[in-house]
Amino acid sequence: MPSVPRFHLAMPVDDLAAARRFYGEVLGLEQGRSADTWVDWNLHGHQFVTHLAPARAERVHNPVDGHDVPVPHFGLILTVPEFHRLADRLRGAGTAFVIEPYVRFEGETGEQWTMFLLDPAGNALEFKAFADDSQVFAT
Repeated sequence: MPSVPRFHLAMPVDDLAAARRFYGEVLGLEQGRSADTWVDWNLHGHQFVTHLAPARAERVHNPVDGHDVPVPHFGLILTVPEFHRLADRLRGAGTAFVIEPYVRFEGETGEQWTMFLLDPAGNALEFKAFADDSQVFAT
């Protein structure tokens, strides 16, 4: 058992084959158990599940640092080198970013690299990295 609790998150997708390509091939996540209507993924030690659910709700955005951030969204806080490796991997796969990788809150409390993208079902993902990990929960 890890020293930090792992999260379990289930997200709707409208095409499991597209989810397998995106999460397995583009993001490079290891696939776990699956059935006709769901797939488990290892998201850096967390259990992330894509469930077949074709109905989608209207998307909402909130302004953050001059960008329209999609809500809801989920993702990971990576190290800065991991963030840049993933950004390069996503660019190499031809990923269209909702918000291109950039430094948010530059020179302020909570400075971080961030990027937003959508999976094939339209679920928003954010990946971020703090040069100073103590800033993750700074006020």
